[in-house]
Amino acid sequence: MVDEFNTLLLHISKDLKDDNLKNLTFLCNGVIGRKHLEKVKSGIDLFQYLKDMNKITHVDTAYLQKLLLDINRNDLAEKVSEFQSNNGYATRPIDDREQAKVKIAGDVIVDNLGKDWRRYGRKLGLNERKLEQIQLKHPYDLSEQVREVINEWKRMREDDVQADQLIEALRSCKLNYTADLVVKTLKDEGFS
Repeated sequence: MVDEFNTLLLHISKDLKDDNLKNLTFLCNGVIGRKHLEKVKSGIDLFQYLKDMNKITHVDTAYLQKLLLDINRNDLAEKVSEFQSNNGYATRPIDDREQAKVKIAGDVIVDNLGKDWRRYGRKLGLNERKLEQIQLKHPYDLSEQVREVINEWKRMREDDVQADQLIEALRSCKLNYTADLVVKTLKDEGFS
């Protein structure tokens, strides 16, 4: 299914006009960091960032469909809808509140986890091979290693991603200080 989804994204990317891509990157301004958006030269670049952030997956295309509808590319949104129907997936609604909580939790964890990132990754269900790949991908950047662990966890969980799961994994690793910081930050941001 993932290969078919990538094929779909490739076809959509080819069908995007320059102004479509410009409008999509504008709409993703709050979702993807400016530094990454400046590197977007094609639809594939944009889709890869959205996949890395778990905003679009082969089972959850709601955000992609919304973007395409927002730029008046109903034809492309229909292709995505057909993909979902043909593969037996129901598009799940985007839970903005939980996504915001996961983002805040992820940011606090990235800023505070440190050298225990591999143990935390194991607790989140990542295997040693994946952890090794992450370390090789970002050999001198601890923050990016932690961010990659969280992104990989989100990819694995697909439609079952909750901030409480990140906190629970911290506590089971005896990383209570970081877990408490996440809880405090969520409370300060108005989440209970």
